[in-house]
Amino acid sequence: MATILSEARQQAGWRDYLELTKPKVVVLMLITSLVGMFLATRAGVAWPVLVFGNLGIGLCAGAAAAVNHVLDRRIDALMARTHKRPLAEGRIAPLLALGFALALALLGMTLLLVFTNPLTAWLTLASLLGYAVVYTGYLKRATPQNIVIGGLAGAAPPLLGWVAVTGHISAEPLLLVLIIFAWTPPHFWALAIHRKEEYAKADIPMLPVTHGERYTALHILLYSLILLAVSLLPFVIRMSGLVYLGCALLLSLRFVGWAWVLYRGTRPHAAIKTFKYSVWYLFGLFIALLVDHYLFKLSL
Repeated sequence: MATILSEARQQAGWRDYLELTKPKVVVLMLITSLVGMFLATRAGVAWPVLVFGNLGIGLCAGAAAAVNHVLDRRIDALMARTHKRPLAEGRIAPLLALGFALALALLGMTLLLVFTNPLTAWLTLASLLGYAVVYTGYLKRATPQNIVIGGLAGAAPPLLGWVAVTGHISAEPLLLVLIIFAWTPPHFWALAIHRKEEYAKADIPMLPVTHGERYTALHILLYSLILLAVSLLPFVIRMSGLVYLGCALLLSLRFVGWAWVLYRGTRPHAAIKTFKYSVWYLFGLFIALLVDHYLFKLSL
């Protein structure tokens, strides 16, 4: 057995290490971080902050993802969506993955300390530990509210981007955090409904496993309504204008529509379609914030 695992690990290539960082998730996080940077100022963002600030945030996010792979390797091996991950298949040893995560975290923190400011670095570290240790190591296995509580760590990137530019925390980036915080439960619970049997097999107390699909769908609907209200707050506090308001209404009402379809159970595969829409929703909402910001800047 040891020989087989050793041979498998020797086959690990750069793509396996890239997969450890969950690059698609990190890209979405960096989009929100970039938007946070640009919203923080009406002047241009200094290129070292723009480049090395986002690189540092991305490296730390990748480090947290690698730790997630290590802690979840037994669970990943039981689920169709994740059973081919490098650690689940034994292509990379856990200690090697932890060393890789440590290297990413140290490099990311160094870049943030050198090119941004200490507050950004420590907030990024707190986010890394919140996701890798608190959520993955404890909450995920402890409570069906895991993603609600642990979602705060994943909601931090726009705040990190804002603080990288300004050096301080203010109400506006906290509102961006609130939007992602409200988005996370309906986003992830939709996937959990679609993968309910796999989570049950892995003994993970996701809400559909512990309380059923109907109960979860109701909460997705309720959270989508909360998200609709929260998404309008940037306009209410005059952080954004009519362009954003129109986009936020269209995107959020569509999200509510998908949540209603899921709750009614009138269409096949509604859960995974809701999940996929939720990814485009967050991308569209933050791009709308950015476009609105620069249109307003040009009108001044």
